[in-house]
Parts: sequence; C-alpha cells; structure tokens
Amino acid sequence: MTVWDRPEPPSRPVPLDRERIVAAAVALADEGGLEAVSLRKVAARLNAGPMRLYGFISTKEELFDLMVDEVQAEILPEEQAGDWREALRVLAHRTRLAALRHQWLADLLGNRPSLGPNGLAVTEATLAALDGHADIDTVMRAVETVSAYFTGAIRREIANLRAERATGLSKRDWQRASGPHVTKMLATGRFPALSKAVHDGTDVDAETTFATGLDWVLDAVAAKLDGPPR
Repeated sequence: MTVWDRPEPPSRPVPLDRERIVAAAVALADEGGLEAVSLRKVAARLNAGPMRLYGFISTKEELFDLMVDEVQAEILPEEQAGDWREALRVLAHRTRLAALRHQWLADLLGNRPSLGPNGLAVTEATLAALDGHADIDTVMRAVETVSAYFTGAIRREIANLRAERATGLSKRDWQRASGPHVTKMLATGRFPALSKAVHDGTDVDAETTFATGLDWVLDAVAAKLDGPPR
C-alpha cells in the first residue's frame, strides 16, 4: 500500500494531517536542504510528538515522495499547449523554475517515477504532448531523452549555485580567482581546444544555456519523429 492509499489517522490532540506535515517538510528543505528534514524536525515545527507522524508517514523516503509530489503541482501548466514541442518546452522550463525555488528537488529528480496525483498528472501531460506523433515506444524514448537533458542541466545549475554559497564566490569571482592558474596551463599549448573556448567562447547565463540545449534536444526528437521508420 502506497502512502497515497493509506488512510490518515484521527487528527488529535494537535490538528495534524499529511498536508500540514508535507508543508512543514518542504519549508525545512527550502531552508536547509534535504539534510534538514527528519520526522523529528518536522514534528517539532508542528508542535507535535514525533511518534504521531508515523501514523501518517512510515519512512523519510515516503515523506520525500510526498514533498516531490507537492512541488509537482507547481510544474503542471494550467493548459496543455497544442504543439508538442511547446508543451515539452513549457514542462521543462517549469521544472527548472520549481527546482530553483526548491533546490532540494534537484537531488530527487531522475529517481523512480512519482506515483502521487500531481506526479502522475505531469507524466500524463508529458506523454499526451506526443500522443499520436509516433508509436508508444518511440514516444517513451523521446520523453526519457528530454527528461535526461533537463534533469542533468538542472542538477548542474543547482550545483553551481550551491558552490557559490559554500565558497562565497560568484561565478565571475571564481573565474577571476582561477584566472592565473588557467592562463598558465593554457600557455603550455597542451589544451588548444580549451584555449579557444576560453578566449573566443561567449559567456551566457544559465537560463539561455538551458533553453538552447533544450531546443537542440527537441530538434533531435523532431527529426526522429518526422524521419523514416527504422
């Protein structure tokens, strides 16, 4: 029986339900990451005994599942786009924005599919965008490819933000601090391709990088959908 199928116990003496528990857990994670979340800490925030939470949630992993499903509600668009590319683009960008608001989500993206109502709705919207454009196996591979791209891109962006907080150095500050070492290494002539990237490449922001890579992946999916069968 999943956590969504299991009935909730009576809410006494302190008013308590899964919605309050999940909201408290999300707030803790937003403040301090997943390591800040435990059933004991959630109970303390709700002024309830830790053992009471076990009537609603059996494990911390179940709590994480509920937290992810809660955030999935922020990803689901109000209306389904007519064009499959736009639909997948919107879902990817909304996933990125949700992860920037709740950076702990990056640690849970790419795990087993969310079975909560919001997670299933996001999956349904994703599959529905490609319904009728190819056989189901091709659709599944296309969805997995797009998901693999934005999951990796989001994790990298969040990792960079965490590095900024941990070191106190912005991306620009880190580049300046690392400049002398990089210049010395490039001067050896051993890294010509890297040297070209450093000196001639255009530095773009994270949002532009994400959008560009996503469009390239969608181009590849379109070529597969429109190409001859193999």
